[in-house]
Amino acid sequence: MKEIKNCPSTLAAGYNTYSPAALKRVFDKQKVSHILPYESIEKNEDDAKLFMDNKKRISISGVQSKYSMVVKDGELNLTPEGEQGTYILKPKPVEIKNPLECAANENLTMQIAEQVFKIETTANGLSFFQTEEIAYITKRFDIASDGSKYRVEDFASLAGVTSDNTGVNFKYDYSYEEVAELIKKYLPAWQVELLKFYRLILFNFLFSNGDAHLKNFSVMDVGENDFRLTPAYDLLNTRIHVDDTDFALDKGLFKDDKPEYFKGGKANGETFRQFGLQIGLPEKMVDKELATFITKQLLIDELIDNSFLSEKIKRQYRMLYQTRRNRLADMKL
Repeated sequence: MKEIKNCPSTLAAGYNTYSPAALKRVFDKQKVSHILPYESIEKNEDDAKLFMDNKKRISISGVQSKYSMVVKDGELNLTPEGEQGTYILKPKPVEIKNPLECAANENLTMQIAEQVFKIETTANGLSFFQTEEIAYITKRFDIASDGSKYRVEDFASLAGVTSDNTGVNFKYDYSYEEVAELIKKYLPAWQVELLKFYRLILFNFLFSNGDAHLKNFSVMDVGENDFRLTPAYDLLNTRIHVDDTDFALDKGLFKDDKPEYFKGGKANGETFRQFGLQIGLPEKMVDKELATFITKQLLIDELIDNSFLSEKIKRQYRMLYQTRRNRLADMKL
């Protein structure tokens, strides 16, 4: 196994496995190995069968293969039939560029969101097959400590759009302004949640996450129909893997066409300022958030350096971030 020098969760330097902070955050203080008790899904037929059987039972939607996991005897194991899984494992995807970088990309992007911008995210890290292939691991936020499940609805459900009534593009045929309207409609503490949503939109732009569609935003009932945004999940720099656009939603930021808010047809800082005002955030709050996301953060460079991305992809990740930061700093239309 290749030597590990940084925590495969928090990316803190000086650890050859999960750091104490990671064990507390991701595994509820349990000591868990970062090495999976499986050789490979692709190269070991017995392992492949175990993962295929597990995939039949998991109910988490999405294009990328996901597997249900539990901690047992200090290791992450596939969830036995009849048990409630508490973790989701995402091995490398297929049919994209740089598939071996995907897990490290998501871990890095999630850590930047949490550590630098204080965005609430799902607890996450990396695990390693015995062939050294990296997989992304995340703790399920919808499972309570007693094993019960929280009620969770994504924004496709809140919007009432499905493949049957809207077509196969249902999770993309929307705007972020309309998502904000759903937050105001359904969430009791909508003022607080609206700011969280705005910060997430800024983050997704800054880090080139072009797949923030309706099913990648959800609300959770934390008790007595008190719905709040769930912790952020599925944050990654999609430009590393696909040639996508600035925004996942086809209508973009605004529900009505607003060409006057774009510079040369492209979004910049002033575009996001107008968006914040349009969805109902106070001007001072919008300006404060923009200033935070425009400011160069030294911790971002440190996390990129400590990440499990290859050196080539680290350079690309940093370049894409700098390009978007320059656009966000441009406040002229």
